[in-house]
This record gives sequence, structure tokens and C-alpha cells, in this order.
Amino acid sequence: MAAAVGINYGQIANNLPSPEHVVPLVKAIGATRVKLYDADSKVLKAFANTGVEFIVGLGNEYLSKMTDPANAQQWVKSNVQAYLPATKITSIAVGNEVLTFNDTSLSGCLLPAMQSVHTALVNLKLDSQVTVTTAHSVAILQNSYPPSSGTFRQDLKGCISPILDFLSKTCSPFLINAYPFFAYKANPKQVALDFVLFQPNAGIVDPGSNLHYDNMLFAQIDAVYAALGRLGYKKMPVQISETGWPSKGDEDELGASPDNAKKYNGNLLKIISQKKGTPARPNVDLNIFVFAMFNENLKPGPTSERNYGLFKPDGTPAYGLGFSGIGVSSGNTTGTGGGNSGTNGPSIYLSPPANSSSGYLAISSSTVSFLRWLSMFSVPFAKLRLSWTVGE
Repeated sequence: MAAAVGINYGQIANNLPSPEHVVPLVKAIGATRVKLYDADSKVLKAFANTGVEFIVGLGNEYLSKMTDPANAQQWVKSNVQAYLPATKITSIAVGNEVLTFNDTSLSGCLLPAMQSVHTALVNLKLDSQVTVTTAHSVAILQNSYPPSSGTFRQDLKGCISPILDFLSKTCSPFLINAYPFFAYKANPKQVALDFVLFQPNAGIVDPGSNLHYDNMLFAQIDAVYAALGRLGYKKMPVQISETGWPSKGDEDELGASPDNAKKYNGNLLKIISQKKGTPARPNVDLNIFVFAMFNENLKPGPTSERNYGLFKPDGTPAYGLGFSGIGVSSGNTTGTGGGNSGTNGPSIYLSPPANSSSGYLAISSSTVSFLRWLSMFSVPFAKLRLSWTVGE
């Protein structure tokens, strides 16, 4: 559908099709970029010579080990260099949402690990083609309403500033995970559903910039740009490393439905294909990775966690988005997770570590408080004095 579409390929399931079967599915949605939460060798081999760009992940559980340059170099050799140039690996995401864990031992390892991985790329002469970054939760923002007042959390600035300096010097993008779904889930009576689903609506005007917003995701992105600008990084590229909408949820997860998922992801794909920027960055192409490729039956948490996929494990669409599946009948694992049985060996994700941060954390663990958005549809802007606070 659009050359700029990216997709997250998570694998916390025991009934997914083999990576070879996933290749045509990625092409079916027009995606040219894939983000993994590890460096799965089967996936990277399956996508060799396809031209699809990859972000590979290095989980939080490895950060401490990666602070050792020797370990980082060995990891890069085995998980990146070994697949180049056939598989187009363009970036390494070191850790996932580390700064919002409030774990100082973990956050203290993040930048040193990123630096070690980058040094390894330099030593292997790969730094000109592979960048090093890390994905953040929107919860790193202190203020995000109005978007022009976006700021990072004061308690995180000591960690964020050095990371931004590293990203700037290495010409790497800033990655953020953003889910407007949680705004609606938190208060469906006051958050306008059309506003979060990219449907036609009156929108809002930022009183600080006088810019008009007709969807929440763009407002979140511009809040990130504003926060970066306040620290002196106005030109740093921003990528939305995760965003999506569940097609099914528990009784208290209002809004999680096939129809709303179709509207959110369908409208998002259309916007990406139009190569439109945000109100504050109208000439900058959107860089967005939709979450996710498949429904993942082994993810913990509420029902929505297992239903963010564009496709069902059998390769058929989870709901109508205008593309067809491949009708895969067998999975790539054996197990008892409630899915199909397969014959291609056990999945390395059958037992994800507790609190694993290889990207497989429950999405709701980084739930954002969108309370300041809740009043904007009924209270005139002149009366809004409080910033939209983002946090657990």
C-alpha cells in the first residue's frame, strides 16, 4: 500500500507460520521495513535478498552483558554481520522502554550498551549502514498537551540527554511507542473515538502553536518533537516504533474490536501512503511501525495483548484491510498454547522470561495517562491551564 510502511514482527506464540510464509504476508501489506524484538536467525535468513529493511532487537536482559565491548562485538558479528548484505539490517534497537522501568541498574546500562554496540559496528566497518538506537514509551514525557508544550520527565533528563547526544552524533533516529487506544480505554465517555481513530472530526487547535490536530497520534508525535527541541535536538528524526489497535479485548477494554482496529490501522496506512507529515513537521515523511504482524497467543496480560495482529496465526487477515492472507495451515512450533500444532521444531519464545524486555512486555505495562486529553472536547482551550501529564 505504501513504501514507508513498517511492521512489528513479534513471536510470543506457538502457532505462527514459518518465517518463509511470513515473507509474502509482509509484501501483501506493502511493508518494506520490519522490526524484530531479537535477531531471530530463521527470520533474517528467510528475508535474505528481499530488500526488506530490518531493525533487530537486543533485549533488556542483555544490557548488562553488552556493556562489555568484547561481548558487544561478538553479538554484532553473530547477529548482524553474519546476515549482511543479503538481509538488509539497518538498525539495532538496544533495549525496549528501559527508562520507564524505574530500574536504575537497568537504565544505567542502557547508554554504555548502546555505545559498545556502536563501537563494535565501527570496528567491523558497519557503522555507515547500521545505526544504534533504543525504543521509548510515551511515558517518558512529562507534558504532551498541548503538543507544543511537550517536555521530557524531569527525573529522566539525566538519562535522556546523554542518549540524545549519542543519537545525534551517530545520526540515529529517536524511537517512541505510542498507543492512542489507551486514551480511549481510560475514559471512553470523554475521549472522542473519531479523534483517536483518524476518522473525520472537528479536531483541536494547539493554543501555543495555533496548529490544528485531527488525530491523537500526530499530537503525540509533535509533543515528542517539542520535547526534543527543548533539549536542543530540533532536527533529530523521530520514528514511531510501535502503534496499533486491538481487535479483541476484555469486557472493560471498550474500543477493542475488529471494526475499530480496521479503522485505526486502515486509516493509518492510508495516511502513511499519502506521505503526509504532522502539523509541526508537514514536510517530514512519517516513519511508523504498526504493531503487530500476528495475534500472539502466549502474551500475558489482558485479552487485548493477544489481539493486536493484522493477521491470525493461520495467515488469514484478522479483519478486512484490503489485503489477502496466505492460508497457512501449520505453525512453526509445537506446544499447548491453544494454537495449531506444527512440525518445524520448538519456538524459542515458548517461555519468555518474566518481565522480559526483549520487546515482549505487555503493551499495557507502559499505559499512558491521557487524562488531559479527556477534557479538551468539552472545555474551551482558553480555560485549560494544566498540561496533559503522561505517566502510569
